[in-house]
Amino acid sequence: MNYKDTYQFNKLKSAVTSKFLERHSASSDVKQWNGDDIGLFQEDLFSEVKAKVSEKWFYTYFKNEASKLPRIDMLNLLSNYTGFENWNAFKSAHSSEEKNKKKRAFLWPVIFIPIAIIFFVTMNSKNEFRFCFVDNLSNTAITNIPIDIKVIQEEQSPLYFKTDSLGCFDFKTKEDRIRFVVSSPYHKTDTIIRSINANSNNMVKLNSDDYALILKYYTNGNVKDWSKHKQKLEQLINDDAQIYRLYDNNIGVEIYSKADFVRLLTIPTTTLKKIKILDKSYQNDQIMTLKFIVQ
Repeated sequence: MNYKDTYQFNKLKSAVTSKFLERHSASSDVKQWNGDDIGLFQEDLFSEVKAKVSEKWFYTYFKNEASKLPRIDMLNLLSNYTGFENWNAFKSAHSSEEKNKKKRAFLWPVIFIPIAIIFFVTMNSKNEFRFCFVDNLSNTAITNIPIDIKVIQEEQSPLYFKTDSLGCFDFKTKEDRIRFVVSSPYHKTDTIIRSINANSNNMVKLNSDDYALILKYYTNGNVKDWSKHKQKLEQLINDDAQIYRLYDNNIGVEIYSKADFVRLLTIPTTTLKKIKILDKSYQNDQIMTLKFIVQ
């Protein structure tokens, strides 16, 4: 038998079994029927359509897998037993069912695949954040120095970035919110928290670090009265300040006392213009720790 004949005949066997089990108790698997079950079926068939099938015929076509369809008269008889006029009527009804099943099987990927694609894209899409940093005093973009960005992630190590030549920073994430720490030699360290819904306002103003700006002013040698210059530095730096000079290529670190550092900044040499402040901290409005490099 071809696939179509096998499908339709198996449907007929299932329908015959269901019809018989409406009035009799037996296994739903016809292959498990014993002689008594087969005898009851023969009687039930005769009472409905006034015809019988032999036990041998039942074993050939119901208990075993037949290699070919039964005769058409037997197919008509069994179809009539299940409520159809004949075999053709039975096939017509179940062919429509098979077509609908195939149609549903065809529609399933047609419907599911676009949904799966949308779900996949949604799950893997990333929110794009962009921030540009502005000095709160001058209200201009901070482009003269790169700003350090430390992105804080839940249950993960932080990520480190620097602003670009426009003073901006871009970041993509699946999260709807970003939290990062901004640090700059001449601005106060700040923690920024923004949600994607507020990302249209991408300008971030940073507060100037007055002490760092004063120190920058002095290190650039823009002071004519060196005695006053030294006096102001004495007030700016704590007596117990820890001051470190770093060297290029990590060749070492030199520790300066307050007096040594003030002396370096109060001698009018070309070195002053090469000093760059890397990091600093304060206590009671005075510099307590400081790191610098001479470029």
